[in-house]
Amino acid sequence: MSAPAREVSVASGSRIAARLAPWIVALALTTAACRFLYFPPLTPAPPAAVARLVDSSGRPAGTAVFLQQGSEVRVLLDVTGLPAGSKGVHIHEVGKCDPPSFESAGAHFNPTKAAHGAANPRGPHAGDLGNIYVDPTGKGHLELSTSRITLKKGSTSIFDADGSSIVVHQSGDDQRTDPTGNSGPPLACGVIIRAG
Repeated sequence: MSAPAREVSVASGSRIAARLAPWIVALALTTAACRFLYFPPLTPAPPAAVARLVDSSGRPAGTAVFLQQGSEVRVLLDVTGLPAGSKGVHIHEVGKCDPPSFESAGAHFNPTKAAHGAANPRGPHAGDLGNIYVDPTGKGHLELSTSRITLKKGSTSIFDADGSSIVVHQSGDDQRTDPTGNSGPPLACGVIIRAG
């Protein structure tokens, strides 16, 4: 007599599980979305920005994407048409890129008044992004995350009153020498603007 009761119990349990399955999946996705960078139906898009770089002749030279991920900003930089070798990459304090010299971009973004370079005990500048390697075909790719800048409001926001730009320099950054890391003059520059 106990066998038929068990069959009813298993069958009824399967029906309950089938009815609860969509709710369980929805709850799991909602909970997991709290940890996702961006899950369109459940979370707002994070702050993002983009820069289209040009060389000293005004020709397109690459693109930079900036994504706010919690307290860090993820930077993805792709360049093209530049001379081969290691090149210093910095965020500069003004959102202006007038070729050919790009002096309009100002100095490195440095709201904390630190010294230049990650290897400098009094550094780095908030805008020090290290080096990108450009291959013999003129292409280079750099990815990094930094907590020294933000796309949100605040003292380290790259969206202050005069904006910011991203600059790729002629030589590699030695990560120590103040104020520019001996990275030479700018090769390419892009004004950083909010995406979306």
